[in-house]
Amino acid sequence: MKLYIAEHAGFCFGVKRAVDIATDIVNNRGDTNVYSLGPLVHNPQVVENFSSKGLKVIDNTDNLKEGKVIIRSHGVSYIVEKKIEESKLKLIDCTCPYVKAIHKRVKKYYDDGYKVIIIGDKNHPEVIGINGWCNNDGIIVNTKKEAEILPEYDKICVVSQTTNTLDKFDKISSIIKDKGKDVKIFNTICNATNLRQTAAEKLAKKVDAMIVIGGYHSSNTNKLVEISKKYCNNVYHIEISEDLPLQELSKFNTIGITAGASTPDWIIKEVVDIMNNNNENNEIMEAIESSLVNIHRGDIVKGKVIYVTDEEVMVNINYKSDGIIEKEELSNDPNVKPKDLFKEGDEIEVYVVRLDDGEGNVVLSTRRLETIRGWDRLEESFEKQEEVECKVLTDVKGGLSVTINGVRAFMPASQISVDYVEDLSAYNGKTLKAKIIDFDRNKKRVILSSRVIEEEKLEKKREELWNSLEIGKIIEGKVARLTDFGAFVDLGGLDGLIHISDLSWFRIEHPSEVVNVGETVEVQILDFDKERNRISLGLKQTLPQPWDVFIENRKVGDIVEGKVVNILDFGAFVRLEEGVDGLVHVSQIAKEHVDKPSDRLEVGQKVKVKIIDINPKNERISLSIKEVEESEEDIEELENKDLDVKIEDIIKNK
Repeated sequence: MKLYIAEHAGFCFGVKRAVDIATDIVNNRGDTNVYSLGPLVHNPQVVENFSSKGLKVIDNTDNLKEGKVIIRSHGVSYIVEKKIEESKLKLIDCTCPYVKAIHKRVKKYYDDGYKVIIIGDKNHPEVIGINGWCNNDGIIVNTKKEAEILPEYDKICVVSQTTNTLDKFDKISSIIKDKGKDVKIFNTICNATNLRQTAAEKLAKKVDAMIVIGGYHSSNTNKLVEISKKYCNNVYHIEISEDLPLQELSKFNTIGITAGASTPDWIIKEVVDIMNNNNENNEIMEAIESSLVNIHRGDIVKGKVIYVTDEEVMVNINYKSDGIIEKEELSNDPNVKPKDLFKEGDEIEVYVVRLDDGEGNVVLSTRRLETIRGWDRLEESFEKQEEVECKVLTDVKGGLSVTINGVRAFMPASQISVDYVEDLSAYNGKTLKAKIIDFDRNKKRVILSSRVIEEEKLEKKREELWNSLEIGKIIEGKVARLTDFGAFVDLGGLDGLIHISDLSWFRIEHPSEVVNVGETVEVQILDFDKERNRISLGLKQTLPQPWDVFIENRKVGDIVEGKVVNILDFGAFVRLEEGVDGLVHVSQIAKEHVDKPSDRLEVGQKVKVKIIDINPKNERISLSIKEVEESEEDIEELENKDLDVKIEDIIKNK
């Protein structure tokens, strides 16, 4: 087997610059928090490595008060950049210089009145950032069909995502050039991208198989895969060396290797070393493995710890050679140290990774065993529907990335809580109780739900509440919502209805006249039906009856204030302070004759009335406005007479 490495592979200038700057910042951060606005590069291994050194990935800076914020090589919008600069945060701009040049060009032509058209993926962070430099007013096209349906503009400025293929850019831009009178087309595909793609094409044409190394979500890596598949029938896209399908690759005579712009040199080297090692020792390894039937790659074996250093653990596994556990294979916790876990003489179980590390040692792992056992426990928990605990690593698109028993899992946003969750980042670092609702070991898929735990607790609480209900009992609740026919009250897991007729002792047009949403109220249970899930409540039943209050506080002859609530041909009804209504007969509206009550009164008008009769048996009250006016006139007349007498006395005395 012959291996060929593409002439241009791995970190591009922009990514290397971002990684170098970030490395320097993280290594010398002191007590200062350092954040990356989005993953620094499209490579999970690089991101994870930085995370273990204290670089925190965030989606926005809204909740940050201090610290350093690294702008990744993809760049961000003008607004985001200015927002950071104007805050107390320190901005570390790692935007690729080629991308920065696109930002400046887009802003210039946008300010000059050009319609900006960006050829690229609308969801790619680089394209989102570019669009932010023309006030998010640019048009993003990614296919010939999208270009063909573009409207015409007087002036057009065309730029490209730096990782596009030249063939795609040429085909789409040739369509756009006829869409305007003044069309400026700029090929902003990074030169390093062109070189990498050309080298991959050249290599793919002459080998039996191609290995493309890079993040599964990396745009430039996926384009290398796409180009390689055009010229080679056997293309393998991997992220790390563990993804290598060694058995399949062994059947090819020539193999080419290339890597995306976000792939670090150490991953490329590891892949090449494993391929070379597999190639040189394939026959020997097979002979050894066939003679030692008790030990194979993937086996779980017992051994005794021989010695422990700061970087590795040596284990006697009763094999031809001893086994070695390197620091990164100890645990899923990147901060753990070998001496924290093992000491000389410990008997342990280990997972066999490889039978030879190139120096004669068997490569072992307790981390992978931890993961396997973690999967076993998860499968058992899923089958038994047991409650489990998971730790939130970070919020991602559509939910939360969590870890459970050393295994990465996902919790959709809809499964976090029974309530709507607006800010997913508030859960970062928290430990949640949940249940596994979907499990597929082969696909390494674990879906969790803490919502089902809440729902079970609510259901238990509802059941307890149903059992505690008694007709006539007074309980507390919170007004949840209002309708035309009444108010729904949350009793702590169950909703009850106060019908509009049971809200007040007097007639109302709408529940909002009595209660407001969010208000805490005391209500009486009037009736309930568990099978129909209905609870009838009363608010007025907890309050004194207006008639009783009126009888206690008022008597015939009292002059009181009220409000006109209804007008009929024979008189007007006035609601008094206690909430009872009394009738002012048309003959009692004024001293002079009144044909219609509406000639003198209107609904909502406040009036002074005199209680001229109370009928307790029929709960009727007769009122008079006329007698109030007459009383006031009598008082005025008496006051005037007193004044005349005083004046006469003064004259006589003189």
